[in-house]
Amino acid sequence: MARSRLRRVSGARKALLRSLVTALFQHGSIVTTEAKAKELRHVADKMISLAKRGDLHARRQAEAFVMDKDVTKKLFDEIAKKYTERNGGYTTMAKLEARQGDNAPQVLIALVD
Repeated sequence: MARSRLRRVSGARKALLRSLVTALFQHGSIVTTEAKAKELRHVADKMISLAKRGDLHARRQAEAFVMDKDVTKKLFDEIAKKYTERNGGYTTMAKLEARQGDNAPQVLIALVD
């Protein structure tokens, strides 16, 4: 399945998604553009699935992607335990007003409670 390139080279796109997923797990919800949020959904679901597995290899894979070890600890200890009975769909998006400067569509992406 093809993913959006977000008008970035691969290294910049990976760095962007790493910082977005770290912020999402740290704060629980973030405001970003609609295109970035759609890409973030897939990465966040993959990280939560790794955390639900809970083994050492999954933890090392998550630590290689998430930029903060405290956030990785929170992901494995708190967030994964919330979603043990859920099979995917860990995030929700709500549309907001367009951004003032360039009229880009904004969304609030948050972890489902």
